[in-house]
Amino acid sequence: MRIGVPAEVKADEYRVAMLPVGVEMLVAAGHRVVVQAGAGLGSGIADHDYLRAGAEMAGSAASIFESAELIVKVKEPQPQEWPLIRPGTAVFTYFHFAASRELTEAMVASGATCFAYETLRDERGRLPLLTPMSEVAGRMSIQEGAKYLERPQMGRGILLAGVPGVPPAHITILGGGVVGANAAKIAAGFGASVAILDVNLDRLRYLDDTMPANVNVLFSDRHMILEQLKLADLVVGAVLLPGAKAPQLVQRDDLRTMRSGAVMIDVAIDQGGCFETSRPTTHGDPTYLIDEIVHYCVTNMPGAVGRTSTYALCNATLPWVMKLVDAGVATSVAEPGPLQSSVNIHDHRVTNAAVAKCWGLPTDQA
Repeated sequence: MRIGVPAEVKADEYRVAMLPVGVEMLVAAGHRVVVQAGAGLGSGIADHDYLRAGAEMAGSAASIFESAELIVKVKEPQPQEWPLIRPGTAVFTYFHFAASRELTEAMVASGATCFAYETLRDERGRLPLLTPMSEVAGRMSIQEGAKYLERPQMGRGILLAGVPGVPPAHITILGGGVVGANAAKIAAGFGASVAILDVNLDRLRYLDDTMPANVNVLFSDRHMILEQLKLADLVVGAVLLPGAKAPQLVQRDDLRTMRSGAVMIDVAIDQGGCFETSRPTTHGDPTYLIDEIVHYCVTNMPGAVGRTSTYALCNATLPWVMKLVDAGVATSVAEPGPLQSSVNIHDHRVTNAAVAKCWGLPTDQA
């Protein structure tokens, strides 16, 4: 199979979808891999590293899209890439269709087969391709929250750890999954007062057993969320409904109950956001104010730490890329299993029920 790895074009995206070791393994298995020149530079990987591994180099994305049977990317195709996608091409990447009807309709019209990292479930029901970037984003949420709580960034002027005689910041994390747990670990390490909210009691019991003493676990309901918003210096939105639009847990009117200069980090923005006032932002212009509350809603948080994120992502994706190319696209679509669970669009039809429901589109499950 001919596999294409284009450079990412989303704003401030420094990841690349394949490491040289991945190229080497695919070439050894009899496949051809074409990498766009400069694709790995943001992650510290030079073109000659790919060439030594057996890759062919292409000067433009157009030449890759024109000939590749499988495109492996990191982020969803951007509008300038949509016209390049040919019918019958398979694309393996993060799509997050619930965040964009335009992207969904463009991929349906393209005739491509869309394998989405974020909906691939392994034999144990886990989301192995979403987990590594959720780990990065969860940890980054506290790093970014600490920065934007500083007064020059329009925050409250709060040090997460406090100092002797001055209390630490109060951090509320909405969602106790991978993002929330990783955010809590970092926040606890800073010495902040942390509350994790979730609706899954078994998950709360697990977190209660494993988290440090300065992390409290609370059942998430409307009243508890409102109570926590009044206390919070930093709120991290970390809820996930795989493939579906994130529920909006914080309403516009709720901001009036919060402290002026509090910070809200919406990690769920890739899936539409879990705050009513969220809108996508970029690393170049990451925040905005509504009712004196700082909103940070960057849609590709891990992209800023490309060296870490690329290796974490490719360690997880490479085995599935290998399985896909060995089985072939048609078999991967037709046979029940993890790869089939990642198929969101095929043959001009939405095949993921959550995506179809989100946009009121008909579904034809693979």
